[in-house]
Amino acid sequence: QAHVVASGGGSVQAGGSLRLSCVSPGGNFNCMAWFRQAPGKERQGVAAIYTRGGGTYYTDSVKGRFTISRDFAKNTAYLQMDSLEPEDTAMYYCAADMVRVCLPLSESFSDWSQGTQVTVSS
Repeated sequence: QAHVVASGGGSVQAGGSLRLSCVSPGGNFNCMAWFRQAPGKERQGVAAIYTRGGGTYYTDSVKGRFTISRDFAKNTAYLQMDSLEPEDTAMYYCAADMVRVCLPLSESFSDWSQGTQVTVSS
């Protein structure tokens, strides 16, 4: 099982920015995705990216504010989060796997990172 490591969480005020990083050295995957889970809520898919072609997907609530990107040579994906809102507060997770269609669907991924906390205050 590949080792996936997420980093970059923190606390910011509404309107601020954070950048999350996800690395999976030695992993065999064509898709990396970000998920989040707020207290008392189900895990939500946020964004996904094909690691070779770079095609992306975003859930509606983050479109125009979040940007997912990747550095193929470094087996790394990033999530740039701008115009953060208190509703973005959650534990964020990264996942990587070989998939047929690259979407942030939990059941598609077997390799998960530990969580990194993002807290946005109003």
